[in-house]
Formats: sequence, structure tokens, C-alpha cells
Amino acid sequence: MANRLASEKSPYLLQHKDNPVDWYPWGPEAFARAKAENKPILLSIGYSTCHWCHVMEHESFSVPAVAEAMNRDFVCIKVDREERPDVDKIYMTAVQAMIGQGGWSLNAFLTPDLKPFYGGTYFPPDSRYGRPSWTGLLERLAQLWKDRRADVENDAESLARAVAAHASSEDESRGRPEADALETAERNLRASFDAENAGFGEAPKFPMPANLRFLLRRCARTGGADAGSMAVETLRAMTRGGIFDQLGGGYARYSTDHAWRIPHFEKMLYDNAQLLECLADAWTVSADPEILRALERTVAYLKRDLRAPGGGFYSAEDADSLPHDEPHGRKSEGAFYLWRKSEIEASLGKDARAFCERYGVVEGSNAFADPHGEFAGKCVLYDKDPKAMPEADAASARAKLFAERAKRPRPSLDDKILASWNGLAIAGLARAFGATGDAMCLDLAEGAADFVRRELASPDGKTLWRRWRDGERAIPGMADDYACMAYGLLALYEASFNPEHLQWGTDLAREALRRFAADGGGLYQTAKEDGRELFTRTIEDHDGVEPAPGSVLADVCLRLHELTGEDAFRRFADETLERFGPRLSTRPLAMPFLLAAWDRAAGKTATLLVADADLPGGAELVGVAREKLRPGLVFAAYRRADKAAFAKIYPLAREIAGAPRARAYLCVGRACGLPTENGAELRKRLEHL
Repeated sequence: MANRLASEKSPYLLQHKDNPVDWYPWGPEAFARAKAENKPILLSIGYSTCHWCHVMEHESFSVPAVAEAMNRDFVCIKVDREERPDVDKIYMTAVQAMIGQGGWSLNAFLTPDLKPFYGGTYFPPDSRYGRPSWTGLLERLAQLWKDRRADVENDAESLARAVAAHASSEDESRGRPEADALETAERNLRASFDAENAGFGEAPKFPMPANLRFLLRRCARTGGADAGSMAVETLRAMTRGGIFDQLGGGYARYSTDHAWRIPHFEKMLYDNAQLLECLADAWTVSADPEILRALERTVAYLKRDLRAPGGGFYSAEDADSLPHDEPHGRKSEGAFYLWRKSEIEASLGKDARAFCERYGVVEGSNAFADPHGEFAGKCVLYDKDPKAMPEADAASARAKLFAERAKRPRPSLDDKILASWNGLAIAGLARAFGATGDAMCLDLAEGAADFVRRELASPDGKTLWRRWRDGERAIPGMADDYACMAYGLLALYEASFNPEHLQWGTDLAREALRRFAADGGGLYQTAKEDGRELFTRTIEDHDGVEPAPGSVLADVCLRLHELTGEDAFRRFADETLERFGPRLSTRPLAMPFLLAAWDRAAGKTATLLVADADLPGGAELVGVAREKLRPGLVFAAYRRADKAAFAKIYPLAREIAGAPRARAYLCVGRACGLPTENGAELRKRLEHL
């Protein structure tokens, strides 16, 4: 019989609904039982496309004897980290404090009042990899709870206090970032840059879009070619590597090797959304046609495979899938994407030889390592030698193989829709439109914004829910939902000039400050009225594969202050920069997204306003505004019919008189210079930005 998770909407929780484990979702029913029966809680956190979560589910959670021990001695709770990042942050911090590392699946053991006393990541069914067996660990912890409960509770209380202090950044010193923080960050990235393979550091290699975003803005701000080339070369190397789906577009989660060749095959919306923005910026910096093709193919992937019928974007695709050539086989890593050389020869005929030379296909396997035997006899496609087959021929061959691959069992789709990740997708697509003029990008961004407004927002748009799936919205919106949607809406306004997007983004930024702002800067992940069961509220202090919500909102607030003049926006940005200033000075790459906000706050800034952009000459002026990446520039424009609505947000627009042609104004603070109707003149005025 299915357990309690059968009534949940999370794809991750539903993956465990048939386990013999008596799983509870996170909530008061589980907490009450733990207290009533004086049992510790076993909290297991993961997400639907997590490979090691699948492994542990198969090896342990599906085994009746293991489930019996779990049910007997613990109250077992499953959490989808993507639905509840606040819960994940607390217990990930605790596990990292205990064992020095973290990851998923995350397994933490808690007292009935939710204080952690032990934890780890993946545990095998038998002792191996230097890890204790799962059943042995359960037995030892159950016995420890019975024999030394007071000691366990004391240790849990001490750990909870330490986690609360760290998670709320209470131990941080304060101060503005050092003047050379930006230069230091660039120097550190240069020192770790892999000159042979691009990217930074050793294997495994993660895309880290916030680092690329910082470098591209650094290049645009200073004119230094080195910063831009590191970012462009990394994007180019990733796109040639196996981490990029050579047939269908889109980037996988990370590369297991140093050369971007052998990926962990799951595809996440937040990666592709942020990388799309980086590709758009890289195109404006480099004019590299290879970067443009990567952008176009990433957009095609989002539209084809992650877009929901209503316009929103699904969360992810799994790494594992059923092998097409083994009818009774088990799901394995990358089965959907791997190719035998004989399969390519059968599909492409005379073109197979050139294709195999270009895409690194050999007899047997081209994987560096195969610890689980999943790549035997199969190859990952990577663009080894672009000269081996002309691009037009390669595109035709890719289309044939793509059609053949479509007959295979697909990886499972995590079809929940998250407000925060859709905000990042809206931003990436809007930036892609600004860089390329492709109207499809704007249509996709508009569709996602419409979906969030319709399905995940209150009628006035000021309250967000976090997750939508199968007709249900649930979970109060968290800081990243508000910050990322505001970020996306500002980008969408700059692409569309629709003042409704700007107004909604401004409203969400105000709500984020009201609900989540911490004294002295930064954002709590949860509002005070939500997550009352948690023993602390957390402030994300790291721009990792997803940027911290406080970093995103600091950038949004700096831009909105330029437009609205509201002191609260600038105050939040300044306080956040002061809260994390010492960290930006000593470890700038811990928060590269916030570092880019510091560049905006400390450097030359201005607002470019194109008035009556729909009148003659408007297209030329807008084209000049979009032709380069200008980190210090806030771009605003309005159509004649929208002037009144726009002026409610940007009061200086009220002072602009009508004219028969579009005009561009460069405004600093509350004052605007003389207008120009000439694109060449505008380009000259923008040179210093």
C-alpha cells in the first residue's frame, strides 16, 4: 500500500510513495507523533532528479527489512529541498558542521523538537566507500537515543545554537567592501582558470553562472579583455563538451571530469536560465557565432522540453532513464543520451564517419571512467573537432539522431513549477531577446510571467506562492521567489517596455523588504509568520549554483532606486553590502552575484531613458542601448500611450514634453541631460558607461 506521501504533489515525494517506510511529509502530524512517542526524527532531504537519492531509495528505502528498522525506532520525514529550501539550509548547515561536507541525499537525525544531533549524505546498505552501513547506523543511533538521551539532547541544543548563529550570519563583521574587491575576485578567478580546458579549478566542474556573469560585467566595465575571454572561453568549452546536449540543446548539471566531457546528466531549469543570460551577455561582448548558436539551442530546449502548456517552466529532467536496448533493464545514468558507434552508423550511413570524428565517437566507450559500468560500449557526444564536419552537415546529422533518440524512453520530468526558477528563466529569456532581437524569446518570457501571475500570485500580485503542480499552488513564497521574480520582471520590462511588468517587479521588491529583510541587510529565507516550527530563520550567505536572494534583491534595489528614488531600496542594498562587505573583501568569490551589485553601487551609474520609443527613431535609439553590455546603466523606455503609467514609477518622465520623434535622455540622480534623437550621438554619450 502507498504511504502518506501518495497525497503529496512533489515529484520527489511521490517517488517514495510506495516505499515500505512510513514516511511523513514535513508538518505538524509528524512532529506531534515524535513528541507523543518520544522518538527521534529521521529527516531525509533530496530532489527528484538526484542520482544518489535514487540509489539510496533503491538500496535501502525500498527494502522491507530496512524499512522495518526505520519505522520501529524513528519518525521518518521526507522533504523536497526545492520546495523547502529553508528546511534544507538549516539541516545542511548542521551536517556540514558535523562532518565537514554536505550533499544529497541528506539524512539528518533530530530530536522531537527538531534539533539535529547526527547526519550525513549517502549511506550504503553495507559498509563501503569508508561509510557505515545504513542499517548499522540506524541501530547505533536508536540505541544511543535509548541509553544516553540526555547527552544527545544537550549536544543537539549546542549544535542548534551554533547553526542558528551561522545561518543568520550573526557572527559576521560589518563594513563596506575593500576598494580592490572586484580586482581581487578577477585575479582569483584568473589564478584558478584552466587554460587548457577552460572553466575554473579541477574536476568536477560546475558551470557557476554567477562567476561568468561577474566576469562579463567586469569586462564591460573596465574594457579588460582577460575577464571577458575567461567567461567566453568557458561558455564555448562547455558548449563543445558533453555537458551540453549536442542533439537537443541545454546544459547538464555539471561535468564529472576536467574537460567538460562526461556530465552528470540531469538538466535543471535554474542552470539553463542563468546560463542563457550569460550567453546573451557573452554574445554582446564577443559577437562569437558559436555563442549565438548555443543561445539559440538553449532557448529551443527550454521551449521544447521544459515549457508547460500554460507558459510556465518545469523544474528539471532526471539524469537516469531506462535503456532503450535492454527492455527489462533498470534506469541508469545517461541512458537516454549515450550512443553506440554502430547506432550512429545505422542512422547516418555515409555521414557517420565524419560525424563520429567531429563528436568523439569511438568503438567502445569514450568515458574517462565508469565506476558503475553504465557507459560500457557507449559514447557521450561532445564536439571534439568542429573542423571534421561542416556545421550545416552537422546540423542535418544532429536532426536525424535527435529524431531517432526521441523514440527512446525519456528521463523523468520534474513537472513542478517554482516561482523563483521561473523568475530566472524570465530574466534569461528577456536578456536573450535584448541581445538577439528574437521575438520568440520575448514571447516565452511573457508567457512565463503570465503563468506566475495567474497561478502563483494573489489577485493584486503582491503575494506569491512557491510551487504549482497539477493544478495546485502551495507553500508560501520565500525570499528567492520574490527576489528572482522581481529580477526577471525588471529584465522583462527592459525588453518589452510594458510598465505593468515594472510595476509588478517594484511591488514584489517592496514586499520582499517587508516580509524578509533582516536588520542590517540580507534576507531571511522565510517570512516571520511562516516556518514557525523551525528553530531559526536563515540568511543565505553564498552565491552558489543559485544566487542568494539577498544578492539578487540588492541588484534589483539598486536599479529601482535609480528609477523610483525610494530610499528604502538604496538602504537595503547598502546594508546588505555592509553586512557581507568583509566577506567580499577576503573571499569575494563566495558571493560573485553580490560582488556585481557592489560594482553597480560603487561605480558610475546612470539611467538611459528613451521617451516615446514607439515613434520614429525609437528603434535606432533602443538598438544603441542594447548593442553593448553596460553594467552601470539602468535602461528605461516608454511608449507614448504608456507615459502616465510609467511616470507613476519614474517621476522624471512627467517633465518630458511630447515630440514627433523618440528622444534619448541620460539621467544621473534626479537630473536628465539634453535629449538626442541621433543614435550616433547617443552612442558617444554612453561611452563612459
